[in-house]
Amino acid sequence: MTERQITYVTEGMLEAQRKWGPSRTSYPITTTDIRRWAMATYYPERPPPIYWDDEYAATTRWKTIIAPPDFNPFAWTLSTGAPTKRSGPSLNAQPRHPEGKPLTGLNGGQTDTYGVPMRPGDVVSTRSRLLDWTEREGRFGHTIYVRTEIEWKNQNDELVRTRISTSIRY
Repeated sequence: MTERQITYVTEGMLEAQRKWGPSRTSYPITTTDIRRWAMATYYPERPPPIYWDDEYAATTRWKTIIAPPDFNPFAWTLSTGAPTKRSGPSLNAQPRHPEGKPLTGLNGGQTDTYGVPMRPGDVVSTRSRLLDWTEREGRFGHTIYVRTEIEWKNQNDELVRTRISTSIRY
């Protein structure tokens, strides 16, 4: 008799694979949002002038201040009025132990690819999808590596950022 193959893949994962989830939309980005983010992330140093100085920014190819690449317009509530909540595949699309035991999770890292910079007045929409997964036996037993894609676009449908995240569960 052969031993049953262990898998943490759920029906929800199979159904959700490569399908975009619902979109969320930010409030319009303000100059103040960008300046505060830049001040906080560069503290105690002074941020580059492209992030706060209108006169300097007017001389650049962007003709206005732009947000630092790590700026997050979703750090506050969403324009729908709903509180900011977890993004990504639904809980039904999360890996599960066949016996119902909880899995331990780790952040396996992420890779960001940047498109156009965010500017004052931009409204950013985001959506995510479960890309794929691999399973194998590891030091801590059966392990699944799940990749998720998150996409941000501005109001002109221009790509702002794409993030591929890997989560590890065992």
